Amino acid sequence: MGLYSFKLPDVGEGTAEAEIAAWHVKVGDLVTEDQHLVDIMTDKAVVEISSPVAGKILVLHGDAGQMRPVGSTLIEFEIDGVGNAKAEAPKPASVPAVAPAPAAAPSAPQAPVAAKASEPAPRPALTLVSPPVPTAPAAVTPAFATRLAGDKPQASPAVRQRAWDLGIELQFVPGTGPAGRITHADLDAFVAAGGTTAVGSVQARALTRDGVEEIKVIGLRRKIAEKMQEAKRRIPHFSYVEEVDVTALEELRQHLNGEKKDRPKLTLLPFLLRAMVKALPDFPQINARFDDDAGVVHRHAAVHAGIATQTPSGLVVPVVAHAEALDLWQAAAEIARLATAARDGKATREELSGSTITITSLGPMGGIVSTPVINRPEVAIVGVNKIVERPMVRGGQIVVRKMMNLSSSFDHRVVDGWDAAEFIQRIRGLLEQPATLFMD
Repeated sequence: MGLYSFKLPDVGEGTAEAEIAAWHVKVGDLVTEDQHLVDIMTDKAVVEISSPVAGKILVLHGDAGQMRPVGSTLIEFEIDGVGNAKAEAPKPASVPAVAPAPAAAPSAPQAPVAAKASEPAPRPALTLVSPPVPTAPAAVTPAFATRLAGDKPQASPAVRQRAWDLGIELQFVPGTGPAGRITHADLDAFVAAGGTTAVGSVQARALTRDGVEEIKVIGLRRKIAEKMQEAKRRIPHFSYVEEVDVTALEELRQHLNGEKKDRPKLTLLPFLLRAMVKALPDFPQINARFDDDAGVVHRHAAVHAGIATQTPSGLVVPVVAHAEALDLWQAAAEIARLATAARDGKATREELSGSTITITSLGPMGGIVSTPVINRPEVAIVGVNKIVERPMVRGGQIVVRKMMNLSSSFDHRVVDGWDAAEFIQRIRGLLEQPATLFMD
């Protein structure tokens, strides 16, 4: 048997260190070659690290949330044959790291017996950890003992109504009727025994809950938190909301979806992306990235559109590169492909970098208005709110129209309010007259 030391590889250009996002193995596991071992968080993406060898894991260096330098030892394996590391006596010693107990045993002469006797001591520990117990009256405890977990208290509707009126939780009331059924007499006995007073909190018709769960902010969530904090700290956001009549656009979208079965289904986003592509040449200050450290705005001719996408791990922004060169269906296919890659954690660093403006949408949950946070160092983000039917006045008549709001934010350091409003009004005009989306 040999020892194999696996070092953290360079997971991205210029990466000096990376964060351990999650371990998928533990010490003592037998792993196969290429087995998924650990997720590493870089500046842009989560990278899956697979096992270079088959063997037994002896040591894992670092906990989830810790930063590790590239090139440092990440995992030590025991493998068949010759490894790449010298056998060191202390190595195996780290395996039984869970063996502080043996050390304590010899120091206590009578401990062997006492220790065995105290083996069942985990129970006392549990008792100590349950501070809520003091608030739960002793009178209630026997009631619990009369009913197993999951058993529903049996009682007539009249008894249930009376218990409800008294603010008594039937789960706590022992039943003396047939098959443990709770009777009016049982309610009387419960109240007489101080049950009502004892479960004073029950009178609020709800049990209180205690406990605090600590969730360490690591991996992608930490990256999101840092980006959001930095964006709000450094960028003076200016928000602008406008409503758009998308009745004609929706008719066109449904018509196109029903006409060509071999093409990707069109959502609203490809239309919005096309409207932005047509409008942005007249607003170069909006399709830009602001290096505020250097004091330079980089205006881009190409439109690299970030699409804010919710994934199981959190919000990520894959990028539709050169959106100006895509037709409606190509844009739809690319948006769908990138969203799937992002949700599956398969999006590459390149696909998550380089956006010049971002679209964000909560889909059917889009609400009425939102205040999107700019994807720094960009200077603008356009948010889509949900489409609803509303009565509108058209030509002096009240008619039902499909309306949608666009909620947008701009970096007020480099984008004036007038320009931002003009940009959104241009997009509104294109969406309300969808034929203009296809005119040169």
